[in-house]
Amino acid sequence: MMKKIALIYMGGTFGCVGEPLMPMPEQDFLPLLSKVIPPHLQVECFAAPSIKDSSACTATDWLQLVQQIQQLQLDGFQHFVIIHGTDTLSYAAATLARFLGHSCHAIITGSQYPLLNVEGNDTREFTDATGNLYLALEQVLDLPSGVYLAFHHQVFHAQTTLKVHTTELDAFSGVRAEQHCPTTADALIIQPEHIAKAAQMSMLNLMLQPIAKEQLIMQLNNLLLDPPDFLVLQGFGTGNIAVNDEILGLFEAFYQKQCLPIISTQVTSGQLDQRYAVSTWIQSAKVLLNDCHSHADLYAKALQMYLKYPTHQQCFDHWQQH
Repeated sequence: MMKKIALIYMGGTFGCVGEPLMPMPEQDFLPLLSKVIPPHLQVECFAAPSIKDSSACTATDWLQLVQQIQQLQLDGFQHFVIIHGTDTLSYAAATLARFLGHSCHAIITGSQYPLLNVEGNDTREFTDATGNLYLALEQVLDLPSGVYLAFHHQVFHAQTTLKVHTTELDAFSGVRAEQHCPTTADALIIQPEHIAKAAQMSMLNLMLQPIAKEQLIMQLNNLLLDPPDFLVLQGFGTGNIAVNDEILGLFEAFYQKQCLPIISTQVTSGQLDQRYAVSTWIQSAKVLLNDCHSHADLYAKALQMYLKYPTHQQCFDHWQQH
């Protein structure tokens, strides 16, 4: 029996037309999209609940997408291809992976060039949209269950991806799908209350610069006036941050105000490492360590913990279990 594929359109450059580029309304785009689908595949096209420029996407948009996929699973679909803008493609991929786990087969893709020409009446003469779409449609039927990102002849484990170039066709990197990569398998059925709560989550990322400790203390004190739920501190190298007793006290103060500091690194590849003396303070400080596959996966994990546990203390205590 031929496997059905649900093709979900969520916007992005893929569906843009005109000069300058503007999104084509989904009711006009979906019939044109269906015409480029290879005839040997059984594909049904759907509009995502939220269609917008991906730079404007947030957790609520991706959770609504997860909810749509879970509903389509009840309708008999187990294979999904999602078209999404490239700006936050890695965030969408990691969030889908965290919340769908291995409950289905899903590949998310996008393009650096639109599928259609300026007039919107035919496919573009030069585009990567068609190739990326065909790659995703072919691979979603062959790969093991899980979530992946397909782009420019490559398929990656969704939680590991990073956009590495703004305009080149070879725009993403990550762990290739054929390579072993231990990824999360915990699926969560999304309810309306999850989407409502996600809209309230605040997460701030601070990439540290080489400044005096006094300047860092001033910055942290300013943030302490109205702290986010999660404060990511991207240190140097393996996550090294030069601290003193006052900075450590501020980390404790953040925790007491229900903000969880997370120590990460601004280096794009590799794990954190506490073998250096400069990092020994981490063992006893009120901070979490980034143990995720990518920066986008850290975002998705924080979201997952925020929705799963009612208190910041529970998030802190269960962080390493996810």
